[in-house]
Amino acid sequence: MPAFAANLTMMFTEWPFLDRFDAAADAGFRAVEYLFPYDHAPDEVGRRLARNGLTQALFNMPPGDWAAGERGLAALPDRFDEFRAGVARAMDYAAATGCRRLHMMAGSADPADPAAVESYRRAVGHAGEALARHGIELLLEPINGRDMPGYFLNDFALAERTIAGAGLPNVRLQFDLYHRQILHGDVTMALRRLMALIGHVQIASVPSRNEPDGEELNWPFLFAELDRLGYDGFVGCEYRPRAGTLEGLGWFAPFREAAG
Repeated sequence: MPAFAANLTMMFTEWPFLDRFDAAADAGFRAVEYLFPYDHAPDEVGRRLARNGLTQALFNMPPGDWAAGERGLAALPDRFDEFRAGVARAMDYAAATGCRRLHMMAGSADPADPAAVESYRRAVGHAGEALARHGIELLLEPINGRDMPGYFLNDFALAERTIAGAGLPNVRLQFDLYHRQILHGDVTMALRRLMALIGHVQIASVPSRNEPDGEELNWPFLFAELDRLGYDGFVGCEYRPRAGTLEGLGWFAPFREAAG
C-alpha cells in the first residue's frame, strides 16, 4: 500500500502553515512534504513534526527569489555562491526535521545553453556530495513547461543523463506522475523502466492538478503498480483540492482505513 505524504504547500491551506501539520495528522497522514520551510525556524518545524508523529518526506532547497519568479539557481552560472549557501541552509532544516530527501530546483534557463548545462552539472555534483556526507538523497524533478515555462529540467531523458553523469548513488529521480503525463505520457512503462532511479513519487490529476481520483490517469491501477514494482518510498500528494482539503479526501479514505 503506498505511503502517502500530504503536501502542506497545496493541501490544508485553510490553516496557517504550522497548523497544517496538526491538520494533516488528524486527517490520517503519517508523512508530509512541502515546497519551502524557510519562513519558520528549523526547530519550530521539527517540533510540529514530532508532536504529531509525522515523517518529513521531502522539501525543496532555497529557489532564489520565488516571489520574483525565480525557480531555482542550479542552472544559473553566476549564482553558484548563493546556490551553495542554499544547500547549507537546507541541510540545517534537514537536520532539524530528520528529512532524508531534498529536491534541487534547476531554475529558468535554456537546456541547450552550454553554460547552463555546465552550471547544472556542477550544482548536482556539489549538492550530491554535500548531502551524501549526511545520508541524504538529492532529488531531480523534470517539470512541465505549461506549469513552469522556461524551466531548465523539462525532460525525463535529461534527468536520466544527469543522474548517470553524476555517478553518485544518492542522486535520484523525483517522478511526478502529473508532470510525466504532460511531458511524455507513457506513465506506467516509465515507472517500470525507471524504478531503480526513483527516490520519490508525486501525484495529481491531469490536467487539472486536483485530487487523484479521475481525469486522464487510472489511479487505482497506478497505486497498485507502485506496489507491484516494490516501491517503498513516499507518494507526495502535490495537488490543489477542488473544494476544500477535507472535502476532497474521499480518494484517501480506503488507504487510511487500511493503515488502521
